[in-house]
Amino acid sequence: MKEHSVPASSRLRTLDMAYIALFAVLMAVCAWITVPMTVPFTMQTFAVFAALAVLGGRRGLYAVAVYLLMGLVGLPVFSNFQGGPGVLLGTTGGYIVGFLVSALVYWMVTARLGESMPVVLLSCVLGLAVCYAFGTAWFMVVYARTTGPVGLAAALGWCVIPFVVPDLVKLGLAVTLAGRVKKYLK
Repeated sequence: MKEHSVPASSRLRTLDMAYIALFAVLMAVCAWITVPMTVPFTMQTFAVFAALAVLGGRRGLYAVAVYLLMGLVGLPVFSNFQGGPGVLLGTTGGYIVGFLVSALVYWMVTARLGESMPVVLLSCVLGLAVCYAFGTAWFMVVYARTTGPVGLAAALGWCVIPFVVPDLVKLGLAVTLAGRVKKYLK
């Protein structure tokens, strides 16, 4: 009987798994870092886009998935040292789950168009937009169930508009740093 083997190019090497774990932990640490502004924000978005830009679509997606699974099982990897399914199922959980959707968008775009700096930047911006859309839809559904209906304008005003500029700055920083770091990784 002939054994079926997975092609070497599609298998994860030990080094790949170490990078995935490292970036999953970086996401957790960055979720704990709060930058005090008019509307405080965390560095979580920076870590997500750094993972994608450094590791690429597939490994970056795996890093985001590992991060979400760590939080789902109750490890305090989300902002304010929170974890568990209640966080993901709460009103803002859609933005966290949206990171996985962002990673899928990043992977699809870079798989088709390559990983040049403009494509990576475009992929991250599209991923962020999709994360906002997914998270806002989630917010509106959960908020309506727990508190009452909320309009799109109000949801965007509470959950997206205050974060657009900081998220774009973090995204730009992540892509810039990734360009410098990536050449040192194997």
